[in-house]
Amino acid sequence: MNFNHFDESGNAVMVDVSAKQPTMRTAIAEAKVRLSPELLSIIRSGAVAKGDVLGVARLAGIMAAKKTCELIPLSHPLALHNVTVDFEPDEDKGVIAVKCTVRAVERTGVEMEAMTGAALAALTIYDMCKGSDKAITIGEIRLLFKEGGKSGVYRSDSN
Repeated sequence: MNFNHFDESGNAVMVDVSAKQPTMRTAIAEAKVRLSPELLSIIRSGAVAKGDVLGVARLAGIMAAKKTCELIPLSHPLALHNVTVDFEPDEDKGVIAVKCTVRAVERTGVEMEAMTGAALAALTIYDMCKGSDKAITIGEIRLLFKEGGKSGVYRSDSN
C-alpha cells in the first residue's frame, strides 16, 4: 500500500492534488448511537429538556463537515456543494443510525467530511441527552458509500 502523506524524508505533508481534474464526489458515512428505547422515544417526541435533539444534531453535523479541514490534519479545504444529515431511529434496538451525505465537485474525495459530519451529529445527540442517560454509546463510524475520482465506486458490504 502506498501512503503519500509523507515526503522522502518521512515528514508529514499535504498531498498535492493540484494536477487532478475536479470531478463530482459523493460520500455517505454513518455513526451509530446506542441508547435506551425509552430515551429514543422521548427524543422522537421532542420532549428532551434541552430541545430538538435531532434538529440541533443535524446542524452540528453539517457545520462539522464544512470544517473538516480545520479538524483533520493535512485534509484539503473543499468547497462542499451539499451536506445532509439524516437519522434512522430503531426504537426496538435503541439505536439511531446517523447518516451524513456530502457532495462536491473537487480534486479529492469527501469521505472525511461525511465521516466528520456523522461523528459530530452523534456527539451532539450524546451532549443533549447526557443529563438523562450517561450510558449512551457512539460507535461504528464508517464509510458506507463513495464515488468519484480514479478509485471509482466503493459500497460497504454490510449496508
